[in-house]
Amino acid sequence: MTCLFKKIGLFARHSKPQIVTSLRKLADHLAAQGIGVLIDSDSASADEAGPHQLIDRNDIGKLADLAIVLGGDGTMLAVARLLAPYRVPLVGINQGRLGFMADIPLHEMLGTVDAILVGDFIPEDRILLTASVLREDAEVVSALALNDIVVSRGGLGSMIEFEVFIDNQFVYSQRSDGLIISTPTGSTAYSLASGGPILHPTLQAIALVPICPQSMSNRPIAVSDSCEVEFMLTRGLDTRVHFDGQSHCDLMEMDRVIVRRYRNPLRILHPAGYNYYDMLRHKLHWGERLL
Repeated sequence: MTCLFKKIGLFARHSKPQIVTSLRKLADHLAAQGIGVLIDSDSASADEAGPHQLIDRNDIGKLADLAIVLGGDGTMLAVARLLAPYRVPLVGINQGRLGFMADIPLHEMLGTVDAILVGDFIPEDRILLTASVLREDAEVVSALALNDIVVSRGGLGSMIEFEVFIDNQFVYSQRSDGLIISTPTGSTAYSLASGGPILHPTLQAIALVPICPQSMSNRPIAVSDSCEVEFMLTRGLDTRVHFDGQSHCDLMEMDRVIVRRYRNPLRILHPAGYNYYDMLRHKLHWGERLL
């Protein structure tokens, strides 16, 4: 069968020697099949990449038609945001601990990748969020998130106070440790730990999950991903907004965070036989069937 992908970008968490060894092994395997291999220059050194081309990670999306990520979900999040403007699909090889997104075991890497290259995969589109921080109507920063956008109190320890609007309609004011604005992908991350619902990753929805609210009547809610969510900080001297837990911006009182669905979805290619509920049951240690 004909390979569906001609140029493949490789990314890895460059922190453990065994990950770089696996990266080189995969690169050699792909190149032997006549596939162009582009290795992220932040993931390997020139010596580690060997004969394969090192490319700045900001340029890989312009050249590759598939990206393979070796690492955990944190690495997947970073690469997903990087490649989202180019609509490059992702495959995840799990070298992390939990692996809700990077779902191919390392020992099955070569065989599973070969199957994916000829079309034996399950595609799944997931939404991303784009956020703008506005201060006196001027944009301070903008960022993407695949998991969540989290506004939280800082080191001073005091609760923050804020108002939430959806499509310019006032929803509630709240005093709490913060608010999680989560995609379905992020519903199994910080949102889940804060009592939020698990949302199937293909749902077109956004969850708003309070973090330790002062009032017990403040509960998580889910809204359509077509909605615009606005967070306005009314009180809080040490407050930050975090994007996928990997970048952040300090907020001032009366700053607004505007959150919308990003224009492009992320496409993840799962191996044949992938089942979301099997994955949840395994990762969350749910009970097996009784009969």
